[in-house]
Amino acid sequence: MTDSPAVWASHLRKRYKNRTAVDGVSFTVGRGEVLGLLGPNGAGKTSVIKMMLGLVRPDAGEVMLLGRPHTDPGSRARVGYLPELFRYQPWLSADEVLRLHVRLAGLKIGDRDRRESLALVGLADRAKDRVGGFSKGMQQRLGLAVALVAAPELVVLDEPTSALDPLGRADVRDLLLSLKDRGVAVLLNSHLIGEVERVCDRVVILDHGRVAASGTLAELLGRRSLRLSLTDVTAEAAAILEPFTRDGDVYTVALPEDVPALVADLVKRGVRVHAVEPARMSLEDRLLEVLRENS
Repeated sequence: MTDSPAVWASHLRKRYKNRTAVDGVSFTVGRGEVLGLLGPNGAGKTSVIKMMLGLVRPDAGEVMLLGRPHTDPGSRARVGYLPELFRYQPWLSADEVLRLHVRLAGLKIGDRDRRESLALVGLADRAKDRVGGFSKGMQQRLGLAVALVAAPELVVLDEPTSALDPLGRADVRDLLLSLKDRGVAVLLNSHLIGEVERVCDRVVILDHGRVAASGTLAELLGRRSLRLSLTDVTAEAAAILEPFTRDGDVYTVALPEDVPALVADLVKRGVRVHAVEPARMSLEDRLLEVLRENS
């Protein structure tokens, strides 16, 4: 059913020995939507992805992929997946890697589709080259080609730009936006928060295995923030500025109700105020705020 979400996950739970990795996580990914999955290391992001794809059995909860149970091979055949840690046989060529993966998936993908997949990720002229001679960035591109070769309806990417240079990351951003335009759903797990902010429609923030916050970027970042450029910050003023996020001499915090009073108070305490700028909170600032509230 095309009107069903690409992913519907409800109350997922997973324990490993004495540690709860995922504790009641629920979310959806709509058709043609890019959902970002954020959180610190150990938050449960990769465990959620593995449960969703049937690679790890959940202790509780339910997942539907493309309108079918996630255990249905028919649903998983329409999902492209790039894991965080992957290795391809170094003696194979890029084209042979694609051939192997579509054969393992039981799919019939022709030469033209494989060429197009490699071209999408900038490897059209390296199809016959052995993977053992590829850089990390080229192997990352090949992993993306594997995820996309079968024209999936849902693409799950676990740190897809971790080995790419700025140009490569820009290429991946453009690729994700083109997938979205074609109605393909994307679940993106990335530590590169700027990438998530540029391409994602909604974000789910995980912490300690639970959903700490979720919503559209407008919902999560809708509050205005205040950015102050300060020097000569005294110990007395530092106490006032403690809730602020600091980057050198620039302090950022959710916009106070009475900005003039805050600035006057800092000046009174000997602080030199060079600039006061209202701005929307960045996704990184919001993530840090959520994690601090949850700690």
